[in-house]
Amino acid sequence: MQSMATVFFRRAVRHPAPVSGFCALFFASMAREEPELVELLDYMERLKNYERVGVPRDAGTETDEGFDLGRMRRLLKRLGDPQFNFPAIHIAGTKGKGSTAAFLSSILRESGFNVGTYSSPHLWTIRERISLGRSGNNVSAKTLNNIFHQVKESIDDSIESENGQLTHFEVFTALAFALFSKENVDIAVIEAGLGGARDATNVLSSSKLAISVITTVGEEHLAALGGSLESIALAKSGIIKHGRPLVIGGPFDMHIEKILRSRASSMCSPVVSGCDPGVRGVIKGVGTVDGKPCQFCDIHIKIERDLQLCSDFSNVKLRMIGHHQLQNAITAACASLCLRDQGWEVPAESIHSGLEKTELLGRSQFLTPIEVEALGLSGVSVLLDGAHTEASAKALADTVNMVAPNRQLALVVAMASDKDHLKFASQLLSGLRPEIVLLSEVSIAGGGSRTAPALTLKDAWVDTAVALALDFKDIGPGEEVNASGPTTLIGCRASPIEDSLRVAHQLLRSRPEGLDRLVVVTGSLHIVSHVLRSVQ
Repeated sequence: MQSMATVFFRRAVRHPAPVSGFCALFFASMAREEPELVELLDYMERLKNYERVGVPRDAGTETDEGFDLGRMRRLLKRLGDPQFNFPAIHIAGTKGKGSTAAFLSSILRESGFNVGTYSSPHLWTIRERISLGRSGNNVSAKTLNNIFHQVKESIDDSIESENGQLTHFEVFTALAFALFSKENVDIAVIEAGLGGARDATNVLSSSKLAISVITTVGEEHLAALGGSLESIALAKSGIIKHGRPLVIGGPFDMHIEKILRSRASSMCSPVVSGCDPGVRGVIKGVGTVDGKPCQFCDIHIKIERDLQLCSDFSNVKLRMIGHHQLQNAITAACASLCLRDQGWEVPAESIHSGLEKTELLGRSQFLTPIEVEALGLSGVSVLLDGAHTEASAKALADTVNMVAPNRQLALVVAMASDKDHLKFASQLLSGLRPEIVLLSEVSIAGGGSRTAPALTLKDAWVDTAVALALDFKDIGPGEEVNASGPTTLIGCRASPIEDSLRVAHQLLRSRPEGLDRLVVVTGSLHIVSHVLRSVQ
């Protein structure tokens, strides 16, 4: 009798997943889950969506090829310029901006503020991009539907006057700003989509901007942001506003930090660094709280350059795991102290509890035993992480080694075609030495145009394994699989993701017992989204 793994690899190349019709299937799925939002979802589906098709070259740069911010400003003017009706924190960065936004929003809610948060992308529902109030819950379908119908006529007029050039991100950003204005939020936490200077969120005025935050600068969206690390830093520095404090996370290369500080100096903006010599963060250990993994941390902040900020936070139980998440927490704490310096009432106790209560789907997220069983698995742990760059792959490897140093490991990976597959593979193969790697495919934002074929990913991982001189076995279709021994098995499967998980599970269980078994799903927030939908 053939094993499931044998059948899996025999089918791997013969039956690739069809990519046509992805958009229609995605919309139909969303409409079933959000019946109140059918009209809005259909409306948004008809707009140009760069998350789905990829961002044009130099679109995020301050050049003639860059996105037209004037178009966004004209749209907002039709809506009454809602972005001028609330204070805001604007966050950009290659990695960490979503986590930092989540930390900051949680801190501000703990301080008693009515907070509006705008972030992207989403995992389950478009409502995740907007949260309102002191609960941190996603905007309700009813509230989102109401604001859409209130401003739809103005958006229609704007789309017509702009010859249909308004994008999905521009329109939804405008809806978020209109909603924050209508709900009279005390403060909004706004995450930039791409770069900073030409991002649709970069319409906030210096009079309403409380703080700019730049978390990290890395080599992602290179073509869209000018082709170099320096041009990316320049693009992100575009969110700095005259006289408003800039908080930088880091760590940064010296010449990159110099670019950010130079821009801030030209704007007369004080700079606070999360990597200042007076800032220290220590992970004392890893454990569980309420059945969920966490890391126990101490944070010490004493900054004397530009602004004088000082506070200590002992034994912070962070549910967001990893050294990179500790750095994001430090960045958020520094931003919170900047707000306090401006007169906002942000008590140290609220910073401490806000950091502890922060959770974010798809970032170093362990599934619960019930969720693992819903995938048809047993005797393994499953970790979801949306890492998709070289830096985030290294952070993921460090996190896995910290929380599960003695384990048998399988990676299930699906990625977008415009990511650096070789560098991503190199970090995970060298940093983790997994027993099993299964490459798969996933639609990106409901479409197939940016999906990396599983065979393409497999070629990248095999080439990387050769370059690293690893002991590995390239599993081809129809090949019998022997999962024992030190060899890393590398195979692929076009779809579905659930099959990859089940095969990874079987291959891990066929190895000698004695070590914990861990399946890590990574490569994109879209594969994470797919798995999360499967366990609901």
